[in-house]
Amino acid sequence: MTTATVERDGELRDVEGSARARWNPFTRIAFRFCFLYFGLFCVLYPQLLFAFLGWFGSPRWLPDDAVVWQVRVLEPVYRWVGRTVFGVDAELNSSGSGDLALLWVLVFCVLVVALVGTLLWSTADRRRPGYRRLAGWFLLFIRLCVAGQMLTYGMAKFIPTQMAQPGLTTLLQRYGDFSPMAVLWSQVGASPTYEILLGTAELVGGILLFIPRTATLGAMLALVDMSLVFVMDMTFDVPVKILSGHLMLMSLILLAPQARRLFDVLVLDRPSAPSNAPYPFHTRRSRTIAALIQIACIPWILVPLADSSWKNYHEAGDGRPHPPLYGIWSVTDFTRDGQLVPPLLTDENRWQGIVFDIPGVMSYQRMDGRVVDAALTLDARTRHIELAGGQRHVIESERQTDTAPKSAAEFTFQQSAPDRLRLDGRLDAHPVTIELNRVDLNSFRLRSGGFHWVQDNPSF
Repeated sequence: MTTATVERDGELRDVEGSARARWNPFTRIAFRFCFLYFGLFCVLYPQLLFAFLGWFGSPRWLPDDAVVWQVRVLEPVYRWVGRTVFGVDAELNSSGSGDLALLWVLVFCVLVVALVGTLLWSTADRRRPGYRRLAGWFLLFIRLCVAGQMLTYGMAKFIPTQMAQPGLTTLLQRYGDFSPMAVLWSQVGASPTYEILLGTAELVGGILLFIPRTATLGAMLALVDMSLVFVMDMTFDVPVKILSGHLMLMSLILLAPQARRLFDVLVLDRPSAPSNAPYPFHTRRSRTIAALIQIACIPWILVPLADSSWKNYHEAGDGRPHPPLYGIWSVTDFTRDGQLVPPLLTDENRWQGIVFDIPGVMSYQRMDGRVVDAALTLDARTRHIELAGGQRHVIESERQTDTAPKSAAEFTFQQSAPDRLRLDGRLDAHPVTIELNRVDLNSFRLRSGGFHWVQDNPSF
């Protein structure tokens, strides 16, 4: 199908009657399937449309779980399909995973509906030569959905909140105990500059997608970005495989109408013909208005994202103030019931260190090396520390620690010097005294390695 456009009386017209141009059968079937499958996916999957609520998507206006409202509406259907077809109890939970069994069932349902719908549509509408006008609206819808997600993920990295720098407790864990996802999160978080550059690439791709004139360039950048993200999700077992994979495929769909032109320029090194990609607006006035509305979506989405990320960075991210007693403290002496407890690796009651990093949390390291996070109440004025009886599960750079319930603990603390700490109180209903020294954080190579232009003897 080859068409071109000319301008007449302020209106852009297809000179070869593109509305009547006949698509080949494969293109018509492929379009019907893509229209049904990706259209339903964008409507039914969380996040894709939620991004366009802008300020109205904040918790001030909507409940925290509003992003999954469409999943909740159809959850009974997905649960029935999960039990009947796959024999699993798929349900929506608060794990934060984007690859829940329920969401995979959602994808299966969308696929089945799309396949059946394509068969019925192809049978009932087999004489139609093409769907150029409908394709224009479909490509616009897909482009905006991809653009919104590019801005969402880009801002989470541009203001580095998605992958925080490795926390102090992470420095104490054995590398072999890390999950593949924790390795990736720590690797990216260890270099905020690298994370910001990743976010910049995603932001640029999203912005270019919102501008009709640069949409093809934006789709190319989105394809590169999402291909990289999808590969990392697959190889590091990150639970966002469904969304990243679909964003990659939707980027390919956006580039499909431009495939001939891109091949001419990038491979054959010859000039390309003007674009004949479907677009739903044909007059100069309608195109201008549509372009302005699309461009206005950029600040509408970006400003609340930036505000939320900035607050998160300073309240819970790397920009947050350090809590009192911040640092890693190594136990030098541990006295229990008036008796000095030797540092035996088999002792399940003695500690070898404690960490103050996250507000409201104190982490202690057992003699076997495991780290336990405990909900903390610390009063700097009265020098009083209280740990909750049930340990709170805390995710730090996607790590998971030992969360077995322990007895409540209560201490008073004293600092004879900035690098010395003494705790007196009760632990597991026994009186204890714990002497600690602050660990120099620069003793960890990850913290002190720095950057070097000249490296005569590089080493890992």
